[in-house]
Amino acid sequence: MRKARFWKNRWWRSSARPISEQTIYTWRKRFGGFQANDVRRLKQLEAENARLKKLVAERDLEIEVMKEVAAKNG
Repeated sequence: MRKARFWKNRWWRSSARPISEQTIYTWRKRFGGFQANDVRRLKQLEAENARLKKLVAERDLEIEVMKEVAAKNG
């Protein structure tokens, strides 16, 4: 009951779930000086970076397998 009163008048209150003050602080710290298109571009770059890291990890794994096969054959 007390928690419901606490969130009742908060401007960041969501109808589904309340957002904590810590979350708001984190968002402001991370995206404070960004415009909407900057945030969109950052998210695209983060997704691309994750995809590329995955490709590099797969390539490194393939190289290790080829080295093991070459060592067995050699």
